[in-house]
Formats: sequence, C-alpha cells, structure tokens
Amino acid sequence: MVPVSELAAELGRRKQTLFKVISRLQIEVVKRRGLDSRGQLVSFISEEDAGRVRSALSSPVAFNAQVESSQLSPAEAELGHFYLLALEPEHDKGRFKLGFASVLGERLQKHRCAAPLLEVIATWPCKRLWERTAIDAAAYDCERLHTEVFRAADIAAVRERLDRFFALMPTVPVRGRQDAL
Repeated sequence: MVPVSELAAELGRRKQTLFKVISRLQIEVVKRRGLDSRGQLVSFISEEDAGRVRSALSSPVAFNAQVESSQLSPAEAELGHFYLLALEPEHDKGRFKLGFASVLGERLQKHRCAAPLLEVIATWPCKRLWERTAIDAAAYDCERLHTEVFRAADIAAVRERLDRFFALMPTVPVRGRQDAL
C-alpha cells in the first residue's frame, strides 16, 4: 500500500490534487494508522492504483485542459499573474479590482459570478510576494471600496503605474500550462 501523502510528494503535487484524481478514477482509499503518523489515520491506495494515478497525472491532457489551482505544486502557486479588472465599465467606469492569481482563468471565472460585466484591462506575470506592493503602488491615491476594490478618476493612470512597476521587476518565468482567459 502507498500513502497518498508520499505519492503526492513523489509527484510534486498537492494531496488535494491526488484526491481529485483518485476520486475521478474511482480508486478505493483505505485509511489506517501509519507507522510515522503519531496515531493519525493515513490514506493509502494500492501500488497498482498509484501507478494509475502516476499515469493520469503524466498525461498531457490529464483529465482537464483547464488548470485548477489545486493542481499546482506549492512552487507553481507562487507564480502567476497580477490583474487589473474594470468591474462595471459601463455603469461605474472608475471602479476596479487588483489582485494576483496563480491560475488566471479560474480566478476570472469566480469573479464573473459576482461581477458578470467585468473586463480585463491588463495582466502582468507576477510572483505572489509582489501582490501587496503592486496594489499599494497602483492605488495609493484611489478610494478604497473593499480590500482589493478601488475607485479612481482615471483607470488608465492606474494601468500606467502598474506598467512602470512591472517594468522594474525581474522577469517571471511563465508556466507551460494553459491559463485560458
């Protein structure tokens, strides 16, 4: 039997990702106390099923063409895109949202549930660590409406500040995965 946590470490994936794949493959998970688990229950799958999981995750198509944030390794989750969104461009031209997303398409889909009229003004490759500084640099003179939502007289000026900010930052490697907008 193979502990799911060890398989996740071997594959450089999060346990949540493996549990999704295990569920899709309809693999039975056995829970029992592990030797090094201090009495905690540990999830195990058979060696044969572990091979099926390895195969599924090595496939270039791997169940979904769209990447989910739970499929990213911790290192991959630290890289992504910083975005500038107009939330209601026809009704409130100055209202915008700033933020970071490891998987931009997934994040935009979630935002569209609350703001179906949103428009992507611009995105920049970014490290998660830079998000707070980029927000502070871009929105220092804007009215804060919520944590990452602001109102400005001129969103074009906000974009120019962000263009200058990211021009100063080191190049961020872009993942080989598709990030559909």
